[in-house]
Amino acid sequence: MVLKRIFLLALLVVIALPAADAPAVIVDLKKDPSLAVKAYLSLDQKGARLDAMSWETLRPYINWTRELSWGIVVVIQDYEIIEDIKAWEVVSLVDVWIPVKFKVLGAMDWDEAVFYPEPHVEDVRFHVKVVGDRWRIMEPILPPHVGQTRLVNHVREAMLQETDAAKLAILTELRDSLRKAQAR
Repeated sequence: MVLKRIFLLALLVVIALPAADAPAVIVDLKKDPSLAVKAYLSLDQKGARLDAMSWETLRPYINWTRELSWGIVVVIQDYEIIEDIKAWEVVSLVDVWIPVKFKVLGAMDWDEAVFYPEPHVEDVRFHVKVVGDRWRIMEPILPPHVGQTRLVNHVREAMLQETDAAKLAILTELRDSLRKAQAR
């Protein structure tokens, strides 16, 4: 925590004392760069990338301009952003790599409407950099990492709209397999 405060204080000094030959950059660097990762992952866990309309809520936190089409969704129990700045790779005062651990339950295939249980811990490093006036995630662009409960509810919503009995049976099986998923 002390190192994090020192890092943030150093960022403030850099902003307050811009180089004479460099243009002053007005950025809210007082904020912790991990907050951008936290906001993005929270929205992703809640299913913001499951539908095109809600994907727009992620735009303030990312640097890519369009969502890729994914055939799978990674089903997670939870995630942990490593807050210890000693574990970060600090490239510069405006460029960091922040590690995150996902408790993965498995993957859901959209096309097949099947859940493949594969519990494990997934380690990912998020590249966060100042772009314009805020911290933004530069990479990686991962498939959606959605919480188990949200995905079960998403499938349940699809079941309510389905009129074909065969498709409803497939969705019911998918919902049940998602409910049974457990982490290691």
